[in-house]
Amino acid sequence: MIITTTETVPNQEVAQILGVARGSTVRARNIGRDIFAGLKNIIGGEIEEYTKLQAQAREQALQRMQQDAQRLGADAIVNVRLATSMVMQGASEILAYGTAVKLK
Repeated sequence: MIITTTETVPNQEVAQILGVARGSTVRARNIGRDIFAGLKNIIGGEIEEYTKLQAQAREQALQRMQQDAQRLGADAIVNVRLATSMVMQGASEILAYGTAVKLK
């Protein structure tokens, strides 16, 4: 499946718009990561554990969006966007969404 942040797929024509495809996940921090992050906050530098957690969450949200698009019968998802929001203290949602389309 073609997934793109652009409104069109180069050298392809959209035959039908099928609707919004979406996928999300909610991830929470854990106490071990928080302790290590607190130490990193004192000495500075990247908090790699949180970077990995966010990367995994993004990938899962994108996979779920793709599954939703497949359910709709899409060949591609255009205009893909990612959003994040805090659900509760220490937990955030990653949302991936785009327009599911059928190509000619």
